[in-house]
Amino acid sequence: MVKEFTFTYKEKQKMAAQTAEILTEEIGLKGDAIQAVHLIPEIEEGHLSMADVEAQYGSSVVRILQGLDRIHQLYQKNPVVESENFRNLLLSFAEDMRVILIMIADRVNLMRTLLKSNKTGDAPQSTFVGGGEFMQAVSQEAAYLYAPLAHKLGLYKLKSELEDLSLKYLEHDAYYHIREKLSETKASRDAYIQHFIGPIEEKVKAAGIKCHIKGRTKSIHSIWQKMQKQKCPFEGVYDLFAIRIIIDCPEEMEKMQCWQAYSIVTDMYQPNPKRLRDWLSVPKSNGYESLHITVLGPEQKWVEVQIRTERMDEIAERGVAAHWRYKGVKGESGLDEWLTNIRSMLEHSDGLEAMDQFKMDLYEDEVFVFTPRGDLLKFPVGATVLDFAYHIHSKVGNQCTGGRINGRVVPIRYPLKSGDQVEVLTSANQKPRQEWLNIVKTSRAKSKIRLALKETQVKDGLFAKEMLERKFKNRKIEMEDSIMFHVVKKMGFKEVSDFYKQIADGILDTNDVIEKYLELKEGEKVVTGDNVARSAAEFELDESKVAGLNVPMNDDVLIIDRNLKGIDYQLARCCSPIYGDSVFGFVTINGGIKIHRTDCPNAPELRRRYGYRIVKAKWSGKGSSQYSITLRIVGNDDIGIVNNLTSIISKDEKLVLRSINIDSHDGLFSGNLEVMLDDTSRLEALMKKLRMVKGVIQVDRI
Repeated sequence: MVKEFTFTYKEKQKMAAQTAEILTEEIGLKGDAIQAVHLIPEIEEGHLSMADVEAQYGSSVVRILQGLDRIHQLYQKNPVVESENFRNLLLSFAEDMRVILIMIADRVNLMRTLLKSNKTGDAPQSTFVGGGEFMQAVSQEAAYLYAPLAHKLGLYKLKSELEDLSLKYLEHDAYYHIREKLSETKASRDAYIQHFIGPIEEKVKAAGIKCHIKGRTKSIHSIWQKMQKQKCPFEGVYDLFAIRIIIDCPEEMEKMQCWQAYSIVTDMYQPNPKRLRDWLSVPKSNGYESLHITVLGPEQKWVEVQIRTERMDEIAERGVAAHWRYKGVKGESGLDEWLTNIRSMLEHSDGLEAMDQFKMDLYEDEVFVFTPRGDLLKFPVGATVLDFAYHIHSKVGNQCTGGRINGRVVPIRYPLKSGDQVEVLTSANQKPRQEWLNIVKTSRAKSKIRLALKETQVKDGLFAKEMLERKFKNRKIEMEDSIMFHVVKKMGFKEVSDFYKQIADGILDTNDVIEKYLELKEGEKVVTGDNVARSAAEFELDESKVAGLNVPMNDDVLIIDRNLKGIDYQLARCCSPIYGDSVFGFVTINGGIKIHRTDCPNAPELRRRYGYRIVKAKWSGKGSSQYSITLRIVGNDDIGIVNNLTSIISKDEKLVLRSINIDSHDGLFSGNLEVMLDDTSRLEALMKKLRMVKGVIQVDRI
């Protein structure tokens, strides 16, 4: 951020006059905006007050000056300018769009003044004392903030000038090296462009296509970026220029003539198929349409050729397809639309008159706040101090008791406002509560609160379970998991965690639980009703008793235990149940029993048509068998993600990977993992670990 720098009154007047000239000659502003710029030195020196300005020049001029003052206050908070958030906040603070245009013009003027080079091309010299640190900050802001804003507005000349001037100071040697190289190669480059264009123009026009062809050399800053990205010298940048074929034809013939021109070019020169960009068949989301191809021209040099129509070129040049975004830097859609509208107004004379009434309502759904260190964060409107705390860190959120905004202590539910500086207050005794879910606005905070509540519930549940086990042990009763599971269901709990939570909270008496356990243990019977395990083939159904009924014949329960003998049962392949799943038995035609999960896709139909053949079933003892399950995984197709998934399984001795099948398409992968494991608890643990792998979007059991 640029630090405070003092100019004399005369210097301020001179700078204001130069800024006003840029606004008038190179941007097209006039009227109140120009008047406001001339009044800035008078306001800063205290010669005029805002009340004086409003009385003499009107409320429109005051609004512009107030916008500039708000930006000045923003600068005092010293946010990091190398961020999209800062650009957005800057715009949301400027109620009048002319404020942004004045800032761009002022920065161009400042750069021109500070970075003047002598005639021999030596290092630029500042005209002001103490320029070193100041010039460094000015140049960095020009590159990170003002050049992108100028490009968004379609002020391409000013944008390139800001980039080149900033490079001239920040990378002095590189700038002059590239400039000298361009000067040395200009004549040969121009000759090459004409040599390349001539034959193409002749053939394209012979085909009856009306067009004009032009070549453009990249800016010094753009070439320097190429050198940095590709890590090569100047000679290694092969696309120093691009050829643009602009066709003049009716809209209904655009695609045909563009592809016809493409065919002519690729017939003459060898194309690089990897460098074809077809935004003609499917335009970009911002409306950009064009064909881009790189071909091997004369002297074995690669040349980029862009083919488009006059209409497409006009849309591209008006900023709808701003190259800043086109090269990979994505901006906010609302910002893009707003700035495009401004540019459209700038290009029409009647639009200038409408500026006085044009107010910016951008980012009405977002607020921007500062951390105590000056970092800038973005939140949705309605976000609270608690949202801010969880954005910083889960532990900070879990222990948050309130906040201090602009020096004033506020509660956790206090809504954030743009420009607030927020400090979180915490206490080691604080714990997340269920009602916090109604306080926060962001999904990030909600998920972290739910996770914290779940972890607390798990800890309380473990404590309650240990306490219950001690009670059983004191009464010399052996506690079996299968019977205890039945107790939980009989007492009306859908989740075991809820059961233990009520014990931990003292709502449920452990003595009542033990009595219920003993009651169920005494009445426990297996499916045959006589505690003797027999083959399912021996079952005889009394058709007269069950005719027309969709319910089981009796309340007997098939206990599935690893020591079970004599019962012919199989695990159904349609749902692949494993130890721990909620299951039921189905008596097949052959007399055997198929074990299905209660949520099996076929369960509703089996119950509807063959209710009399349904047998209650549950697992007993502790699982020791290995079961095969299949997991469906979907995620981003990143390098190494398959290794990350398989390594999780290989690290667990009790997991066996039987097969893996992965397909990728359009940047996403999807596939099936077949794994051998013991029970549902191990399955849940595995699925949780897989979901935590970076890039994984979804993990489901099939």
